Amino acid sequence: MQDLAQARLRSGFSRSAPPLDGAAGEDAPRRTLDAAVGAAARHLLNAQRPDGHWVFELEADATIPAEFVMLRRFFGLRDPAREERIARYLRRAQEREAPTAVGGWPLFHGGPLDVSCSVKAYFALRLIGDPAEAPHMVRARDAILAAGGAERCNVFTRVALALFGEVPWRAVPAMPPELMLLPRWFPFHLSRISYWARTVLVPLTVVMARRPRPVAPVGVSLSELFRAPPHRIRRWPAGGAHARQPWRVVFAAMDRALQGAHGRFPGRHRARAEAAAERFVTERLNGTDGLGGIFPAMANAVLMYHCLGVPASDPRVVIAWKALERLVQDRDDETYVQPCLSPIWDTALAAHALLEAGGPRAETAAQRGLDWLLPRQVNDLPGDWAALRPGLEPGGWAFQYANPHYPDVDDTAAVVLAMDRARKLDGAGDRYDAAIGRATRWVLGMQSRNGGWGAFDADNTDHYLNHIPFADHGALLDPPTADVSGRCLAMLAQLGRPEDGAASERAVAYLLREQEENGAWYGRWGVNYVYGTWSALTALNAANLPPEHPAMRRAAEWLKARQNPDGGWGEDGFTYPRRGGTRPEGEPAAIASTASQTAWALLGLMAAGVVDDPAVERGAQWLTRHQRPDGGWAEEDHTGTGFPRVFYLRYHGYARIFPLWALARLRNLRRGNSRRVAFGL
Repeated sequence: MQDLAQARLRSGFSRSAPPLDGAAGEDAPRRTLDAAVGAAARHLLNAQRPDGHWVFELEADATIPAEFVMLRRFFGLRDPAREERIARYLRRAQEREAPTAVGGWPLFHGGPLDVSCSVKAYFALRLIGDPAEAPHMVRARDAILAAGGAERCNVFTRVALALFGEVPWRAVPAMPPELMLLPRWFPFHLSRISYWARTVLVPLTVVMARRPRPVAPVGVSLSELFRAPPHRIRRWPAGGAHARQPWRVVFAAMDRALQGAHGRFPGRHRARAEAAAERFVTERLNGTDGLGGIFPAMANAVLMYHCLGVPASDPRVVIAWKALERLVQDRDDETYVQPCLSPIWDTALAAHALLEAGGPRAETAAQRGLDWLLPRQVNDLPGDWAALRPGLEPGGWAFQYANPHYPDVDDTAAVVLAMDRARKLDGAGDRYDAAIGRATRWVLGMQSRNGGWGAFDADNTDHYLNHIPFADHGALLDPPTADVSGRCLAMLAQLGRPEDGAASERAVAYLLREQEENGAWYGRWGVNYVYGTWSALTALNAANLPPEHPAMRRAAEWLKARQNPDGGWGEDGFTYPRRGGTRPEGEPAAIASTASQTAWALLGLMAAGVVDDPAVERGAQWLTRHQRPDGGWAEEDHTGTGFPRVFYLRYHGYARIFPLWALARLRNLRRGNSRRVAFGL
């Protein structure tokens, strides 16, 4: 089966492809590329905000809007008009995914039903007013029951159900507030887990200890979604599919002990622990940008303040709700809720694409975006990262508009790469020099011992913690990854500072170790191997690995082997649980091509020295063929990743940015005398 699939994937690119759009003559492909690049650049320029930045919609699955409805209903808050708009969004998502999710809701476009996501979407629709006997609700209920019932939900969904009394609290692994009082040397400490786990978990420990009930009756029960009555279920799922022995047994025993100790912790210690949790949250509340800049943490902050008796009129509660409201997104006759906002990332990437496109208007717009980024560098606050890097000078950028406790090296490296390229243009001057210097020192200081980089913390590698029952998503940590490390290496290589040579050598060695046997690299923050391989190849090219290097050759051959018969590239979330992209019998051998993944593959191939290959020509043909009249590309797929296996992202800007970037680079390489990519990204 796999051999047949590979044969299908390889069909068609062993022969020479015709020039773009079937044009003939030496200059025809260039003219076609010029037109495509020009239209895409205008499309991206039109999306720039008046103050110079870009921010595009960031969409997850049905979970976030469903949780928003549930949170408001917990407090007895109703907005029928907006709830109906959210209901339309949820119903449309269900209908759109019917062929694969069989009546429920998936985690990514075209994916299978996910029980947890489906239960939350079903619950939200019931709260809004959809009757249980409605045809779409019957389909969803049947699909959930066929998949094992609501008792198969993940931990976070069971927490939500416990808040409404739908499952007993013993269905949720114990995480008491006393965790706040543990010393740093203890095997579990906040500094040992990722930033997102920290900001989500700290307020949640108070909620789980206080076990509040809804402020007003909701009048809805989910008993029809369970195969067995919840109060009779003795063993709830503990740990995800990733959990291994002996950790599963050890941590399960510890959880049983903590469950039995509920209500028996000394009051004095409990008060100290809850006060520490409240201080943690309030210090990082982050104004209208919200705790951690992410929806789950913001929602838990509201619940925590409620449990502690903080009135709704308190400024902390008011600002926490404003942060949540900022994530609400209206679109046509629907409304959904974004998991977070991505202006720093969007602006940095848009600047890269426009600098590649070139021309006075594009370069001026890119510099305006970089000027907008300049004052958003975090220069004066040692964030949580300083726990393991005390004394390191701050200097990073966050992902959101503001998140000063949690800048990340991925955004920082992308910003520095763009600023360094822009300052070499006429008129850019030296206004970015100081920012680049601070950021470079910070990124260097955040390098982990193995030579790579995580996104928000250094050496966040206590992997045994991913086996605790609460971590059934398997994403409690922020270890070094190939894609983030590639960006950091690319930054160091493009800057070319002699004093960074040792750090660069360690990063190159890390990336070479991380290459998979088939030649690809695993992509943590994008789907998946195409993203990771692009990230690694651009970095290794910047670090002067020649195209003839075995790692470069193997990666290029892997990319060419994964090209679809139509000339594009596609990949979905299945390649996270099934490393290497293998698919079971009955699933499609090739995933439909997408604009962003096709662009990543082209950028990766060009970084590997593959410019004149028919595979590149066919990929460029796919992009020009699918370009819309307005210059952009349609893309419904989730090509970004929040947590592998459980949470995926659809960056609405990716299909506007990366195809422009790839086509402009191909045009520039064909125009020039060299086929080598001269930049880190």
